[in-house]
Amino acid sequence: MKNIEDKKNKLVIIDYGAGNIQSIRFAFKRLGVEAVLTDCENEIRQADKVIFPGVGEASSAMKKLKYSGLAHVIPTLRQPVLGICLGMQLLCNSTEEGNTRGLGVFDVNVIRFSNHLKTPQIGWNQISNLKTHLFQHISENEFIYMVHSYYAPLCKETTATSDYGIPYSAALQKDNFYGVQFHPEKSSLRGGQILKNFLAL
Repeated sequence: MKNIEDKKNKLVIIDYGAGNIQSIRFAFKRLGVEAVLTDCENEIRQADKVIFPGVGEASSAMKKLKYSGLAHVIPTLRQPVLGICLGMQLLCNSTEEGNTRGLGVFDVNVIRFSNHLKTPQIGWNQISNLKTHLFQHISENEFIYMVHSYYAPLCKETTATSDYGIPYSAALQKDNFYGVQFHPEKSSLRGGQILKNFLAL
């Protein structure tokens, strides 16, 4: 783990009152990395890597981002950024949840699962068609932990897929922005490997 800390100095988790903060911090701590929790623009911009978490309702989360000014900051970041769950969805153009306009990083609109499916989807699901270094040392059809009622359809920025009645984007990537619909911090050793891969980008 020492090599991870030596290569990249500072990991920041964006604090905007809508994140699964502690479980993410503990996940990185298990990798030997102490994450800084902050809503300070300068501190975020100076970080080597940024985590954009999210749990809860999209429109409320976006209001918090706008109120804090972070809605303008996040899309302009130049270092690797990882959006997790709602964080990934807010990086998209929009989401049907609360009819919310997103940050427009990923060119896709988030929609709700069909009414005939039980929502939220909770539990372990497989991911496949894995692309980018984020999934290095992760096998096809590995199980990861999901909790969501909305999803990003397959698009040109899809880097992993999952299936819940319909195939959808389990992960997205564009330039320095990465997003995962699942919770790597709750996905056992496989999730830890994905977080380790992010640190090594």
